[in-house]
Amino acid sequence: MQLRLDQLDAHLAQAPQRGLRAVYTLWGDEPLLMQEAADALRAAARQAGHSERQVHTVAGAHFNWSGLLGASQSMSLFGDRQLVEIRLPSGKPGKDGSEALQRYCERLSDDVVTLVTLPRLDRQQQQSAWFAALDGAGISIRIDPVERAALPAWIAKRLAAQGQRVPGGEPGQQALAFFADRVEGNLLAAHQEVQKLALLYAPGELAPQQIEDAVLNVARYDVFKLSEAVWQGQVARSLRMLDGLRAEGEAAVLVHWTLAEDIRQLQRVTALMAAGRPQALALREARVWGSKEKLFERVLPRFKQRHDAVAALLQAAQVTDGLVKGLKHPNWPDDAWEGLKRLALMVLQYTSSSSTPAGKGAAQRALVLPARCG
Repeated sequence: MQLRLDQLDAHLAQAPQRGLRAVYTLWGDEPLLMQEAADALRAAARQAGHSERQVHTVAGAHFNWSGLLGASQSMSLFGDRQLVEIRLPSGKPGKDGSEALQRYCERLSDDVVTLVTLPRLDRQQQQSAWFAALDGAGISIRIDPVERAALPAWIAKRLAAQGQRVPGGEPGQQALAFFADRVEGNLLAAHQEVQKLALLYAPGELAPQQIEDAVLNVARYDVFKLSEAVWQGQVARSLRMLDGLRAEGEAAVLVHWTLAEDIRQLQRVTALMAAGRPQALALREARVWGSKEKLFERVLPRFKQRHDAVAALLQAAQVTDGLVKGLKHPNWPDDAWEGLKRLALMVLQYTSSSSTPAGKGAAQRALVLPARCG
């Protein structure tokens, strides 16, 4: 049975009357939310009398699955109910583990609650027999990262839980946006900063200046999030993420590969469409899917009759490839990161929304940057 993370508290509140399910499976790649959900389940299990706890971490190919099966069936020395935790960091139990997990779910005891923690699973893993057995035996909860668009609301909710709030209207929204910009991609840091505000200030309304003074710049930027920002046409955010990646010591070659691969995919899609393929088929043949497919669908009309623009972006990506490898170009900055910024701005010239003239103007200025900035 699937359950959303935001439904977990209500489910556990009903546990004293309805009881806990035999198996809870948490899977995802957001450490803070995983930890909080696991802690809530452990507390509920203790309250329900599961005072003895076993922890089994599956590491390597030689895990003793038979020992896990035996432990789950053995009675506690003191007759207490048990909480059995199975941690599978790889998300791949292997053939023996798959069979053992299925047998485990067939032999569940009324005196045992099992908590299984897994990383983010791909489609094949979600459709596996062992995951289906875990899901069928209890409740599974997918835990996703909090995306940038949802982060201000998440911060506001956490502030409210400790009796604090931002001002109403535009000042409050700007304060939350500032907060989100400083902690983007690092939810644990966001949580810590919220807690710090509780220590610094009394319950009630927080002034925007108080938030700005207290919140550190602890964003953890991601090259794939940079790609999304560029194709969403977010000029200021893209430039901020480039600066953040540079400051965090990210490899320039990885940033270039991400931007260049997007441009190569764009070229393949536009070439297929020029050859008569419908847009949906062209995207599929070019292996563009998921969130990237939606981003491309938004900007493809702008490139439909602009093959010269696509060719210019490909040429720019080739020049930038040389820059990150130490090769200079007479019409480009010597610094590789300045070259990456120029490449991103060239893409943003086409992807930024016409409804934001200031942002579009910043992107257009990429084509008239000085030849040498290094």
